[in-house]
Amino acid sequence: MSLLKFLMLLSLVVWIGGIIFFAFAVAPTVFKVLPTRHLAGAVVTRSLAMLHWMGLASGIVFAISSMAYAHWTRGVVEPFATRHLLVYIMLVLTVVSQFVVSPQMLGLRTQMVVIDDVPPTDARRVEFNRLHVWSTRLESAVLLLGLAALYLTVRKL
Repeated sequence: MSLLKFLMLLSLVVWIGGIIFFAFAVAPTVFKVLPTRHLAGAVVTRSLAMLHWMGLASGIVFAISSMAYAHWTRGVVEPFATRHLLVYIMLVLTVVSQFVVSPQMLGLRTQMVVIDDVPPTDARRVEFNRLHVWSTRLESAVLLLGLAALYLTVRKL
């Protein structure tokens, strides 16, 4: 039982903590420290992809360990418990960010070569900025849902 509780909490803490660290430490730091915004954008793109893969793995670990814990302690699997539904939504949002939004942004970055050299009114830059807003919204939603899932999980233990 302790191992399952540990895996449940660790998976959420890794995912949520990763988002917080990325948003409040990695992204602002690379844009401040690196010599060009282009280079900082490349680091952020790679870091975000790694964060997404960590999130996907964490979500799967959480779902499996949480359902196993419910089965062992209460004799039910509870695939549609609120905490599971929140994690499923987090997984879907992460998949959308990783496989829909991020590739489109990368394609636009590749076309523009150096974003700062492209006029702000250029259609590619406008679209990139729009996608960036969506990327931020998706990560924010995953963070908020993750905090709610963590609260519900801790409350249940």
